[in-house]
Amino acid sequence: MFRKIAEAAATLTAAAALLGAQVGAAHASGPSVLGGGSGIIVNDQGICTLTTIGHDAGGRLVGLTAAHCGEAGATVVADANRDTGVVGTLAYTNKDMDYAMIVFDPDKVMPVNRVGDTIITGLGAPARFPDIACKEGRTTGRTCGLAYGELFPSDTWTWTQACVLPGDSGGPVVVGTTLVGMVNAYLTVPCLGPQVGANIMTIVNDATARGGVGADFHPI
Repeated sequence: MFRKIAEAAATLTAAAALLGAQVGAAHASGPSVLGGGSGIIVNDQGICTLTTIGHDAGGRLVGLTAAHCGEAGATVVADANRDTGVVGTLAYTNKDMDYAMIVFDPDKVMPVNRVGDTIITGLGAPARFPDIACKEGRTTGRTCGLAYGELFPSDTWTWTQACVLPGDSGGPVVVGTTLVGMVNAYLTVPCLGPQVGANIMTIVNDATARGGVGADFHPI
């Protein structure tokens, strides 16, 4: 009933590979433009979405997505510019909180703070009723819905009514231009059942406590 979106999309792996073969030639080579809401391909098979991109305390170009998109060491390719090839690697994952930290090659990536109509200007506290939370996903683009985390109180998770489908995993959840979480799963029925996502400050605090890659993350 509680389904991680990438798992629901397992049957799309072969189709994604075929799609890559069909459209790869149409993508221009060169640095890939990536920001919160951009589609990514993990280990040549998992179709997911980048939560955000920025820098850590060590000056590395890093980003986030859902942990169920791939294992540590998995490669990352920009869905919209596959000709560039591998642009990053999953440095580590936290399965309990379902987030993965990505290290990007700064020579192959042009980071942006806007994808579609979603702009990220900072990080903030979880969405709370009656906030309207919006997400940007590789599959469904920007969709919005009511936040009602108080019905399911948790330091890690927040529920919203934003529509999500396979491929949206990892997508940024924003209130206005403040990033408050990521897309991780849905309850029962996609786009009808509520979406549940990890709170961004809980993720950032966990990454900082680990030290090293991702510590003191801040978006561009």
